[in-house]
Amino acid sequence: MSEEKVSRYSLFSPTDYRYSVKALEPYLSEEAYIHYKAKVEAALAEVLAKRGICSKETAEEIAGAADKVTAKEVYAEEDRIKHDIRALANVIRSRVSEEAKPYVHATATSYDIVDTANALRYKDAVKKVLLPDMVAFEKVLIELASREKATVQIGRTHGQHAEPITFGFAVAQYVSRWGDRILKVRDAANRLIGKFSGAVGAYNASSLFFPDPEDFEAEVLGHLGLSPADTSTQIVPAEPMVDFFHSVLSSFGVLANYARDMRNLQRTEIGEVGEPYDVEQVGSSTMPQKRNPINFENVESAWKRALPQMLTVYLDQVSEHQRDLTNSLSQRYLPELLVLFDSSIRRMTRITRDLRVDEDAMRRNFETNKDKVIAEPLYILLAYHGHPDAHEYVRLLTETSYRTGRPLNEVALQDEALKPYLRKFTEQQLAILNDPSKYLGIAIKKTEQVVSKWSRLLREEGLE
Repeated sequence: MSEEKVSRYSLFSPTDYRYSVKALEPYLSEEAYIHYKAKVEAALAEVLAKRGICSKETAEEIAGAADKVTAKEVYAEEDRIKHDIRALANVIRSRVSEEAKPYVHATATSYDIVDTANALRYKDAVKKVLLPDMVAFEKVLIELASREKATVQIGRTHGQHAEPITFGFAVAQYVSRWGDRILKVRDAANRLIGKFSGAVGAYNASSLFFPDPEDFEAEVLGHLGLSPADTSTQIVPAEPMVDFFHSVLSSFGVLANYARDMRNLQRTEIGEVGEPYDVEQVGSSTMPQKRNPINFENVESAWKRALPQMLTVYLDQVSEHQRDLTNSLSQRYLPELLVLFDSSIRRMTRITRDLRVDEDAMRRNFETNKDKVIAEPLYILLAYHGHPDAHEYVRLLTETSYRTGRPLNEVALQDEALKPYLRKFTEQQLAILNDPSKYLGIAIKKTEQVVSKWSRLLREEGLE
């Protein structure tokens, strides 16, 4: 291996030099991967000692050696022998006495170590970094939804003005969706499993020493805080890992959807929200006036980069017989997906915390088409009060409104054929026709309910 110091700008992946999360290095870096595999080897030695296969002193010697292993020396040994886990075992063996050497990696196959280490480090990364970051973003969303719960905004479907909502209500949708994903990611990470069932999953090696090899497996994994697979081959069943990464990618999709919505609300013609913008920030190399929604665009782009990798996760469900090597390379890229996800969460938390909400622009946009908003309540109330074809009649009234430029409520209120029905309207119903901003349904109440629910759940689930 080269002794030359590697510059971050000489790396291949932008994830390393542009989107990395330092807090994830102890779990997802290559150095961390070696550390976790060595940790599994140490746990194996400890249980071997507990079961009388080797002495306690031998297990302590192996654990001490495992704790000192570095990626550099393991990779140097792998360059020599062309096998990653045997290289790890050899490096540990090089640090222990002759008496201890036979017990390093005893009864284990490579993927007892690899699959167990991956489950353990992903579980730790979620608990120590991803979950806290997801919760931090949820709290920022809760705060934004609460603050803007009564800020009137026009709802949009198909990119067209639809019915009045509040901006807080729009954000509350993400409070709910993101909160649900927090629980899914946590639960999926907790269901990650390990194995110590040997080269084909039949406990061939461990059954040479233990009449209860499954109990031995459970003891080793229990020492690491994991549960064993019900059955395994040389590798653990793929589905818990698939479920875990599905929870991550579906969460990333919620983040991308939020980013898309906020980016669209920043369009010049809409201008209802704005990213925080540094005074020295440049928006364009040629147009000095530009203020682009780069952070929201970046997050959606990161999601696009991560999303296709889920197909590889699904493809890795298929392994021939007791295993083949077709998942070996592909699974090495999975940590990058977690880094991109967490980097995006942190970016959205920072930007949303300082998001500029332009209530005047929301009101202005609402006003441009507010008279048409009454079409739905007008048609529903006319039907309720006995009109035989209210939907078609109101549709024709909207055509008149568009053609003449007269407000729809004026057209409707002056329509002689409608007056017998309009006289049946209550004062509250007539008020909605004259002021569509009152047609909010329970947007404010629903926002309060969602915010209250997820604030409570964060406490109850111990996620605050």
